[in-house]
Amino acid sequence: MSRKSLSQIAAEKPFPEYGDWWDIGQEFLSFIAEAIVSQWSKLHSNRGNLAGIRSYVTEYLRVVYHRETIASLVDDFARRSFSRSIQSGEFDALSYAFYRSAFDLIERHGDVYTHSLEVERRLFTQRVGTIFFRLLQDHLNLELPTRLDDERDFIRLKDSIRQLGAFLKEQGYLRDHFDFRYAIDVECSGRRIAQSEAEFLEKIKRNETAYAVYEMGYPVILPSAVYLYHTIGEAQHHSSRTIEELFERIGYKARETDDFDPIDYPSDSVIELWEISEGDV
Repeated sequence: MSRKSLSQIAAEKPFPEYGDWWDIGQEFLSFIAEAIVSQWSKLHSNRGNLAGIRSYVTEYLRVVYHRETIASLVDDFARRSFSRSIQSGEFDALSYAFYRSAFDLIERHGDVYTHSLEVERRLFTQRVGTIFFRLLQDHLNLELPTRLDDERDFIRLKDSIRQLGAFLKEQGYLRDHFDFRYAIDVECSGRRIAQSEAEFLEKIKRNETAYAVYEMGYPVILPSAVYLYHTIGEAQHHSSRTIEELFERIGYKARETDDFDPIDYPSDSVIELWEISEGDV
């Protein structure tokens, strides 16, 4: 995959359907701001200076949405002080800016990290997902199963993911719909994967890799996810890392397949194929 500048990829893949902004809920904003900013602040040699973030936000809003930024936007987000509603395009820009800064910092100081650049960037997204899920679990009072041993456990898992999805839609992270399903029939990397919902649980119980499909309708960060992926090589995956952490809490490794590229999907139906197992996926 060739790396491009923000202006190049935005010109090649515009998102006019995101031009009409919508409100993002303050509960979501408070949780995700705490998760992102706390982990960004802990990165090596990060002194917490928001000037670079402001610059990225200004550039992003001008290039992608042809709008100017509100002066207090970055500081309000960092301090979780939401005196005004943050709009979808503004959150898209904030997400881009903090993750662009984080990914740049990790690359700049690669010698202090244990893993490859690709892995360390992914680990950053996972840490954000872990914090966000913890806050969300407390807020929603999610009752997770301890394992997936029987149908009752499976029902509790589905209910927890359904509650999480309802929150994301209600708060504006998804403009349209949320669907996480276990009955699938798809082509992936030249092979066909067919599985019923009942087979999902049976595979898990046999310690085999099971599959699921995560579908999002107009996720608010789709533009910045595409632009980060094609300029830096990694995207944010806010909701995916949150669901990944949910599975981790009950003893399973879960993630989207490596061939996922957000540029390949229409905004109203962004689809990830997931692999779920007790071992490394």
